Formats: sequence, structure tokens, C-alpha cells
Amino acid sequence: MHLKMSCALAAAGLLTVTAATTHANDSLMELLENDDLWATQLGNYQGHRHSKLSDINRDNVSNLRPAWQFSTGVLRGHEGGPLYVGDGRLYVHTPFPNKVFALDLEEDGRVIWSYEPDQDSRVIPVMCCDTVNRGVAYADGKIFLNQADNTVVALNAEDGEVLWEVSNGDHTQGETMTMSPLVVHDKVIVGVSGGEYGIRGHLTAYDIETGEMAWRGYSQGPDSEVLIDPETTLMMGEPIGEADLGVTTWPDGEWERGGGAPWGWVTYDPELDLIYYGTGNPGTWNPDQRAIDGEPADNKWGITVFARDPNTGETKWVYQKVPFDEWDYDGVNENVLIDVEVDGEMRKGLSIIDRTGFGFLMDRETGELITVEKFAPETNWATHYDMETGRPVVADEFSPFNQGVDVNTTDICPTAMGAKNMQPSSFSPETGLIYAGINRICMNYEPFETDYVAGQPYVGATLTMMPAPVENGGMEGRMGSFMAWDPVAGEVVWEVDERFAVWSGALTTAGDLAFYGTLEGYVKAVDIDNGEELWRFKTPSGIIGNVNTFRHEGKQYIAVLSGVGGWAGIGLAAGLEDPEEGLGAVGVFSALSDYTELGGVLTVFELPDS
Repeated sequence: MHLKMSCALAAAGLLTVTAATTHANDSLMELLENDDLWATQLGNYQGHRHSKLSDINRDNVSNLRPAWQFSTGVLRGHEGGPLYVGDGRLYVHTPFPNKVFALDLEEDGRVIWSYEPDQDSRVIPVMCCDTVNRGVAYADGKIFLNQADNTVVALNAEDGEVLWEVSNGDHTQGETMTMSPLVVHDKVIVGVSGGEYGIRGHLTAYDIETGEMAWRGYSQGPDSEVLIDPETTLMMGEPIGEADLGVTTWPDGEWERGGGAPWGWVTYDPELDLIYYGTGNPGTWNPDQRAIDGEPADNKWGITVFARDPNTGETKWVYQKVPFDEWDYDGVNENVLIDVEVDGEMRKGLSIIDRTGFGFLMDRETGELITVEKFAPETNWATHYDMETGRPVVADEFSPFNQGVDVNTTDICPTAMGAKNMQPSSFSPETGLIYAGINRICMNYEPFETDYVAGQPYVGATLTMMPAPVENGGMEGRMGSFMAWDPVAGEVVWEVDERFAVWSGALTTAGDLAFYGTLEGYVKAVDIDNGEELWRFKTPSGIIGNVNTFRHEGKQYIAVLSGVGGWAGIGLAAGLEDPEEGLGAVGVFSALSDYTELGGVLTVFELPDS
């Protein structure tokens, strides 16, 4: 069964406002309504990454050609993508040192203004998996940037002048910032990175006019600091009931270094007035150090979906995808908001193509599970999810905790990178399917005892990685794929193999196309119905950025940042050679240097004039 979009959703979202709604929210909502624009990193509040533009389509995409390119001057991993808000400019960012450029579309990317912050370079070694940044946000004439050194900056979109800046953390304690902010109402929502350094994760809202903190919700700790009310906050559709689970489900004091960093994506439902995001791994990767009296403990609220009120931060509901994580299955993947028909009834859905190898479909009003099925068939750490309890049924032979400290548990699928990392998926209302880049990699995992030292790695595990077993006639040695997923039926509709993990964000369009990039540097267009490749172009470096589209002066463009790096490309980005470095990524991606090299380039594509 495919999905059906509720046409009323968009209209309701535009008409439903709260007392806290300001002109900034109204103006951004108007931009998100305009099909010519790409005003947020995920394309809209719901995270669809879908464009209604069809000038470029399956019949003419083979003619797509580069219009111009722009070098960012930075040689690390380029995640995220450019924004277009209708003012004739593309707003483009870089990894550290977090430059921002306003590029003139009328003059093939002439630099109108640029911003480069002065940051402490000692933040670089504290960044877990490359010096990436997932993009800027725009609202009310301002560009919002999360800098690596935890500074949140508001820039004047007209000239790049700094309007305000505020510190959101301390890199000497292991906190950094890599996520893209999101503006909701009169607030900019930001998260923090650093789970591998034993930080205590938090999501924070700042006033977009002044930079004043409005609220902060921690990922673990007392309910008063997590902003949970156990009598009203729901878990699996019922009130939590028990107080301070963010403390009691940890060994003494371990919650204070419990990770749970929300470094991924935030989505928003204007009708329900709720934001949705996920938290990362629960501190040390050695599960034995997070057990209580030798028994598994849930370690709440690591790897958890939060639904919060954007005005106050109060938690409406929570769902922990992996209690007592033993595999580093960060829960930060995007929560895509889709209205779905299930058994003849329309439901307000939330879809996740998750790190765990499972595809989740949830009710975004209550947090109840609707469907949970494997999208990566090699997934073996759990056999299935118990739909009554919401908990995974773990396979003992692939449990590092069950095997013990200093024991190498082999052939766990997927790897800690996940069957899909943070690269955002796309939802097409035309087909009702989710399109996503997939990692087909497994791992050996050996936990060891580690001590906490502020600002130092707090990992406690050694990983090696290898390609997943080939099934059903797949490409030998392949480590990735691009797939179409039916979130209601919980099944893969089609899938195409790729040599390396697919680390770029997907894009779908009304032109019956799906776009994505590869680690070798190709940007590809495939038929949205069957995955048939219709066009490809080799960019100067591997792509871990997101493919975006927009229309300017009546012409549709496709744009993508290339620049290999991130966790998958950390060997190239940081010059690492030991196979176990990069938490195991260097070894499994050792062949990547045969296909691409470093380089930060924006490529803008167009159809030739008729």
C-alpha cells in the first residue's frame, strides 16, 4: 500500500498559528510555499526534500549540463547544501572554518559577500568524524550558522554583517556543533555534537532577534532538565508514569556524561506545533560501563525520538529506538512527517529510515508504532521489534554486552555507521515512497574499559568494518545502494547497488526523477518509478552533500556541494592510514582514494537553452 498525502495538511499548517508565531515564521512559511525556492536544508518543515518543479524531467534530464562551478577553498567534508530564498543569491557554507558565501546567480556565482569566523583551531581534533557542517538556515532576512566552536551566529543576509552571536557549548569539554539550525516561530533551534567525548546532549532555542536563550532540553538527567512531565509526556501512547528515568536508568553519575547528542535534523509540524528530532549514542560505546549491577539498563534518553513544543521545549512524547545501545546506533536520522492511509484510516505519520537497519512508521501525535520492518536484509543485531513494548528483540550472538568486555563480537550488521547515516532521505507525494542512500557495511566490535577525562575521547570500543554479505545477486563487494521504500507496507520497492556507501542527501522532483550523489563524486538522476539511471556527471570530489533544486528567472537548476569527507571519507579528509582509525572507517573505505580526492566545489546544473 502506498501513501496518500493529505492535501489539507499544508493548508492547515499555513492557517494554524499560535500566540508565539511571529513575522519571521510567517515569512519563512511563505518561502516554503513557493515551489521555485529551496529555503531550508530539508526543503520544507516536514523534511520531504521534494520539489514540485518539473522543467527538468525524465525526458530531458540526459541533456543536463554544468552551468558554473564555485570552489569553496576548503578541503574537508562538505555536507548540507545551498539555500535559495528568491533574492537572486545562493547561500553556501563550508566545513571548518565555517565560511559562508552569498553567490550572485546573475553572474555565475560572483561572491557578493563572504563571512569567515575566527575560531580556535583546537576544536578540530575534538570533532569526531571530520569537521563537517550541515548547512545554514534562513528567516526574516537573517542567515543562521552553527559554528564548530559552539557559536551560534545570525548574519544579515544582505551584507553578511554579524547581527548577534552566542555560545552554545564548550569545545574544551568535547562539545562541538555540526548540525543545521531550524527556525520555528521566533526561535532558532540548535543541537550539539560530542557523544564520543562524554558530553551531555542538549537541544536549545534562541530568540532570532536577540540571541537570548529561550529554553534548553537535555537528553538525559532529571525530568526538570529534560523538560519531561512523567504524568503527561507519552511513551508508546501512554504517560511515562515513572519520574527521572533519565537518571535512574544509568549507573551512578553516568548520565552526566551520557552523550545523547542531537546533531542530526529537526523537522516541524505547523498544525500540531511540534518539533521532532533524535538523540545520539549514550556516552561510552562500552555497554558494560552503562549497565546497573551487571544487568542491561535502558540509559534513557539516548537514541530517542523527541516531540517537543517549540515555544517552551516541553516534551509531548518520547520513543527510545534502542534501549541500552551496544552498537553506536545513533538515533539522529531525520524524522519525515507524512500523512498516511493505514487500514483505510488517515494517520499523521512519522517515517524514519534508521541507522539500525529498520524502517519505522510512527504516529507523530502520540509516538505509537505503526510499522517497523527491516530495509537492510543483512541486519542481524535484532530479529524484529516487539510492537507491544516497542523494544527490539536482540540476537545474543551479536550482542557485545552478552559476549563480554575485551571480546571481539564479529559480523554484526549493520555497522556503527548505520544502514543509513544522517544523509537525509526524500519523500515523493507522487509515489508515496521514501528514497534514500544506504550503507551496506557490517562490523566487528570489541568493547574495552575506558576512563572519562573531559575533552578526551570516551569511546571504549575498537571497530573493524567490512562490506555486507551479497544477497539476491547484488554487486560483489558493494558497500552501498540507493533505494525506494514503502513506509506503510514496510518493504523495499526497488534498489540499485553502488560501489561505496551512499552518503549524500536524496532529492525527488515532480519531473519523475530522484537525484543523489556518490562517494566517487558522481551526481546521478534515476527514474523515480524503477531506479533506472538516466544521467550522471562526475564532480571534482566525492559527494556527501545534498542535492537541491530551485528555479530562478524561469529556469530550473540543480545544485550540489562536492567535497569528500565525513565519517566515510575521514581517511582522505584527515590523512589517516591505520585501518582501525576513524572508528574503523579508514580500513573499509581504503579504496576510495583510487576514485576521488579532496576538494570543496559547488556545481550548478541547467538544461541548455532551447
